[in-house]
Amino acid sequence: MEHPLVLTFDIGTQSARCLLVNETGGFEDKAQQVYETPYFSKQPGWAEQTPDFYFDAIAALSKTLLARNRDKLDRIVAVSLTCIRDTVLCLDEENRPLRDIILWLDERCADDKGQIPPLKAALFSLVGMGEAVKILYRATAANWLMQNEPETWDKTAKYVMLPAYLHYKLTGKLVDSVANMIGHVPFDYKNRRWMGEKELSRCVCDVPKEKLCDLVPSGETIGPITKEASEKTGIPAGIPLIAAGSDKGCETLGLSVVHPDRAAVSFGTTATLQMAVKDYFEPQPFMPAYPAVPNDLYNPEFEVFRGFWMLSWFIREFGAADKREAEKCGISPEQYLDEQIKDIEPGSGGLLLQPFWTPGITNPNARGAIVGFADYHTRYHLYRAIIEGILLELYHGLSTMEKRSKQKVRVLYAGGGGARSDVVCQIAADLFGLPVSRIQTHEASAIGAAMVAFVAKGVFADYDDAIAHMVQPKDTFAPRQEEHERYMDCYEKIYSRLPARLRPIDKSIAEINRRDTQ
Repeated sequence: MEHPLVLTFDIGTQSARCLLVNETGGFEDKAQQVYETPYFSKQPGWAEQTPDFYFDAIAALSKTLLARNRDKLDRIVAVSLTCIRDTVLCLDEENRPLRDIILWLDERCADDKGQIPPLKAALFSLVGMGEAVKILYRATAANWLMQNEPETWDKTAKYVMLPAYLHYKLTGKLVDSVANMIGHVPFDYKNRRWMGEKELSRCVCDVPKEKLCDLVPSGETIGPITKEASEKTGIPAGIPLIAAGSDKGCETLGLSVVHPDRAAVSFGTTATLQMAVKDYFEPQPFMPAYPAVPNDLYNPEFEVFRGFWMLSWFIREFGAADKREAEKCGISPEQYLDEQIKDIEPGSGGLLLQPFWTPGITNPNARGAIVGFADYHTRYHLYRAIIEGILLELYHGLSTMEKRSKQKVRVLYAGGGGARSDVVCQIAADLFGLPVSRIQTHEASAIGAAMVAFVAKGVFADYDDAIAHMVQPKDTFAPRQEEHERYMDCYEKIYSRLPARLRPIDKSIAEINRRDTQ
């Protein structure tokens, strides 16, 4: 077919997008819905959404988009979708939802007391993972459901992530992609399959095998769009839905990262850095590398959970005056603040920030910290220190992964909302000492999801061929040697020493907080 199209859905936490992607990586049309209520909280810290919220959103977008592109319907060769990770549903025997969706943002905790078998608990403690395993157990939604909604859990025939349910709504088949299995589920990441019943870490999330759905490799056809789905979405019945992967995995692919000398850095709500490698390795001790969208690759990932959310936090808490000035200038607060910080020297005048506003699995007691305040510092120094702190932690992650994999990254490809900022990209280039490239669009996840379908349909021979046709580097930020050396001084002499120095204090804070809440 001449000039084929893929209809791609990108379902995020804050909005959903529907795009008609062509074989050059261009968007012939797209539609977006920003959610009025991204989630609701029945209890503090909870994050839920109604079961058909996301399907209804993409159905409405698709119907609108395709109605104004009727002349292009016969060019659509496939449909693909990518969406948020670790977002789960309970379905009955008829695949009907039994309760609201639990999002990845949800902070409810299961009770871990006595839940890990004593022998396994001793083994986990022996290798330094005792507390991390407890955190994982508490954070697993399935464990909370078993303890707090046993009637719902007993009725649950299938416990699935959001993509599986969307696949079912579109094709009538409850199937998920291996490349979506990133979250609190009993998945064997190295072997790309569900864990065996007797595997050591199965006890952290012991969902019975019969409650788990079938998995397929990315690129496989899940099924044709059904007549019922066609009526709701406007997608012609019979067009195949191709299994893709998670939003981060598709973004990494869409940024052209399929070789070990490249890394994808996502300046999003959660800031991440992903590599693409053939040989499995743990990016941090006891942390898995995720299955990449290309079926022969893994994406080891380093994550700063609160990432560029911290910039929104700063603007909300300290940036009222800057928001007013930005409005007068007709620009966003972030653009206004970029202008204020662009000439501040690397290291923010000696102000360094440790960005653990929310700790990770491997540093469960870690807290955020700011050190080096002096009387000449302004709120703009703090804003820049936040950006630098996030990037210093990602640099630490990249250094760790390079050592563990014996691979050397030569170039970074930037995605996520923060990558729209020239200032952020230049700081990243200077700090990492690597060129930072942006591609022709910030919709890298959609490009990656569309690539999967184009390769599956034979439009491209493989992912290298797809990248050559669909990814166009837009600009590259070259590192400046003097600035890089300054950042390395900050990292080696100050930042890298902070965790060990603060660990006893962080532990004491955690103990006091636990005592206060008992």
